[in-house]
Amino acid sequence: MTARSEQRPEQRPEQRPEQPSEQPSPLLSAHALHKSFGPTPALDGASITVAAGELIAVMGPSGSGKSTLLHCLAGILRPESGTVSFDGLELTGCGDARLSELRRSEFGFLFQFGQLVPELTCLENVALPLRLNGVRRRQAEQQATEWLERLEVDDLAAKRPGEVSGGQGQRVGVARALVTRPRAVFADEPTGALDSLNGERVMQLLTTAARDTGAAVVLVTHEARVAAYADREVVVRDGRTRDLAVAR
Repeated sequence: MTARSEQRPEQRPEQRPEQPSEQPSPLLSAHALHKSFGPTPALDGASITVAAGELIAVMGPSGSGKSTLLHCLAGILRPESGTVSFDGLELTGCGDARLSELRRSEFGFLFQFGQLVPELTCLENVALPLRLNGVRRRQAEQQATEWLERLEVDDLAAKRPGEVSGGQGQRVGVARALVTRPRAVFADEPTGALDSLNGERVMQLLTTAARDTGAAVVLVTHEARVAAYADREVVVRDGRTRDLAVAR
């Protein structure tokens, strides 16, 4: 009689229930913002989240509340209700001194017309945020020179803003916005005063430099070609926000 081999059930490794992946907290967020100027509401429940290193294009028609949203995110304006948080810190509860400190060290700003200080040279303009943070002049100007080189305008270091073109001045503005290596950059129509060629170059340099430093960028624009540089679009209309995915 042939002995039959005992068959044992196949053992399988113990399966553990899948753990839900944790989404990282946004670097910057706003929830249910309301802000009015007189009887007219500029923001009417606007909300937005921005991850570290993300480039967001804020779009919408004139008067829709785009710039007001940007200024609330940056702590320049205080909403009447709603919350704004940066890296877990609720900005709406911060005093003016703390907000000023954040704007000097953690935030960078780029505006439509550059807003460079006309009495200072381009080098001194770029070094200014560092000087305001207490960096010695020699070190501040050395770092400023490196950023002017990076933005391809180091030959303008000794010139004043009135002596350079709009495209050149905006590149100086990008250098100034990034010289402190901020964690968030706020750009309000940064190509609005430029022709298409200079606008494209400014956007190329801005996005490359911001991604290299890991800065998040909140970019207000009404131009689709500028918004195309973004990871995501947020449309503002009548003070309300709507997220749009950007096809790649």
